[in-house]
Amino acid sequence: MEATSPVFEDGSRIPERYGYTQENVNPPVEISGVPEAARSLVLVMDDPDAVEPAGKVWVHWTLWNIDPETRRIEEDSAPGTEGTTDFRKTGYNGPNPPDGEHTYRIEVYALDSVLDLEEGASREELDKYMDGYVLEKAELAGTFPLLEN
Repeated sequence: MEATSPVFEDGSRIPERYGYTQENVNPPVEISGVPEAARSLVLVMDDPDAVEPAGKVWVHWTLWNIDPETRRIEEDSAPGTEGTTDFRKTGYNGPNPPDGEHTYRIEVYALDSVLDLEEGASREELDKYMDGYVLEKAELAGTFPLLEN
């Protein structure tokens, strides 16, 4: 399985418009190679570089029960159920590094189940519900700079 984006390559810079203090809309994500046994997809966007300033991996977006036939998540769309981020908001909350450039991960999971999880659930709850159902995982990473106001 593979996750890509038409607006940035793996390991390159995420365009500024997707940042929290800019347009704050999700970038498009393309998904290929989904296993036939998949019953749903999950997307998680987080910032592992936030451990030093925030004390944890910062969650920017969780989206689950995406139709496994989905091959593209369009910009500024949520084709599934959204959870609460570490901004204490439901939905997409873009990159906003407090201390220089960070690398952000977009992980897509193929599950052999549909999750019975309500909108607004936390990343921890999502991980608990996903446990034992993951068939495959794909990852796309991009960097984002500290923006001057």
